[in-house]
Amino acid sequence: MTVPEWFRWALEQKPHRFELDVEGVPIAYRAWGEPGDPVAVLVHGGAAHSGWWDHVAPHLAVGHRVIAPDLSGHGDSGHRDAYTLEQWAREVLTVAQSESAEQPVVFGHSMGGFVALTAAREHGADLLGAAAIDSPVKAVSPEARSWRADRADPAMPLYPDAATMVSRFRTLPEDPSCLPYIRDHIARGSITRVERPDGAGWTWKFDPRVFLRSMMEPADVARSACEVALLRGERGMATTDITEEIRSRLGGNVPVTVIPDSGHHIMLDQPTALIAVLQTLLGQWRRR
Repeated sequence: MTVPEWFRWALEQKPHRFELDVEGVPIAYRAWGEPGDPVAVLVHGGAAHSGWWDHVAPHLAVGHRVIAPDLSGHGDSGHRDAYTLEQWAREVLTVAQSESAEQPVVFGHSMGGFVALTAAREHGADLLGAAAIDSPVKAVSPEARSWRADRADPAMPLYPDAATMVSRFRTLPEDPSCLPYIRDHIARGSITRVERPDGAGWTWKFDPRVFLRSMMEPADVARSACEVALLRGERGMATTDITEEIRSRLGGNVPVTVIPDSGHHIMLDQPTALIAVLQTLLGQWRRR
């Protein structure tokens, strides 16, 4: 498998790892760049984790403190009895404010984009900007739809070894255009060894209950006191009609960027194009 130099370099920039209590639950997060620099937050999608940004974050960390949290119920963070977009937005803001007093920028993918738009609606005065990356605002998130369609029983499957699990990793929804070297990296960070009454083995890190409230409807979108932008993949889930409705509800004066030849998981199939767009937004919003 040929791995490009930009990807190899990014993974060599090892993040610092931290944990912060947010309303009674430990929230794990990764950080790149210099402490005290203006903060940019990268929010993963449903069932994902902060490692999805390992190959993106270092390219944004010149002049920025880039942080990627594991939302509660995901990755290495703790679980809650129930989850809401508003709770996740508070987690994002709390982690950002622990790193810098300056207004952060929040970028979120898919369900993470719902979190970014919720943060903009609820805490817009405390943010410099927020961007949703291929976030289809409608009743059920694409991750939740795929998970529910595949499983009548919501219990997490148990696998005998890590290699089997990594080989079974699929995006939600499944996308054959994902670059294999990126997919393999995030797959290895998506699993954990557990001991349960039904046996010991390996399973996915996320709590399946996150899907019970991982939706955002158009009526939930409202204008914000901060800058807002929308990104979508040319072949993604945030179709033109969905994006235009979100844009209208945000006041109409919202930039929309389409990443050519990309599906829903833009950081997995067109990562360098995504990096360029995020770098541009950071530069424009900081200058303003």
